[in-house]
Amino acid sequence: MKNWLGAHCDEFQITLRLFLKMDWSLEREAVLHFFERIRREYPGMRRFRRREDGTLLLEEPEPQTAEGRIRRWIRLEPGAMRFGYAEPPTAAAWSAFCEFLLSQVPFHLTLTDLEIDYLELVYTFDLDYQGNHDQLVAETLLGDSPLGALFSREPGIATIDCQPCLGFTLTQECDLQAYVELKSRTSTFEVRTGEYECRPLSVYLTLRRYWGFGRSAGLVEAQAELAEIAAQTAADRVVPLLVNPLAAAIASRR
Repeated sequence: MKNWLGAHCDEFQITLRLFLKMDWSLEREAVLHFFERIRREYPGMRRFRRREDGTLLLEEPEPQTAEGRIRRWIRLEPGAMRFGYAEPPTAAAWSAFCEFLLSQVPFHLTLTDLEIDYLELVYTFDLDYQGNHDQLVAETLLGDSPLGALFSREPGIATIDCQPCLGFTLTQECDLQAYVELKSRTSTFEVRTGEYECRPLSVYLTLRRYWGFGRSAGLVEAQAELAEIAAQTAADRVVPLLVNPLAAAIASRR
């Protein structure tokens, strides 16, 4: 069964990103203890990898999928930590995973408030479409608007780039911000040949909270605030105004 937001798209994922003002050392013992603590809580997160750039990953592959799709993951970089959950069954499942990781980070990796730059919570809605993603976005969301009038509707002329990105602040200090972005994956080669692969058209909702503006909150509390705003924004605006119209337009073209 699809989760509470995944029912509106082909795949739904939540990602949290913690960006630092200073690089952390990621010493061997500290990282191993941190990852071992995560594995005790989530035994499925057992695949440990190190990339050429030094990034460290702990992942939970889904055994029932032939392509080795990753369900839950965490990635440590010198200046950031990122983790995500693909198709969380409920909001509570994501919250439990998120709160556990954020509560462990300060102890295992010696993180303080002074080092935190900002925290980002990202909702990703993927809609599979075998066609021109940019054309679909332009026709569905811009339509007869003044901006949409820029795109020619003459035969033989196709839209090759239409990826709107909008941002707005939620506080006077601009320390709490929201962004909505659409990501096309159609290439000009596909437009030229008329042969399209079925790829995800992504709608991103990003909530960002900056540190150092007078408001005191721990990582767990800050994430909970972002999650509440993101869920409300997704339900009230992003899903009805962007995701559902695009999904309907894709269905009408099949």
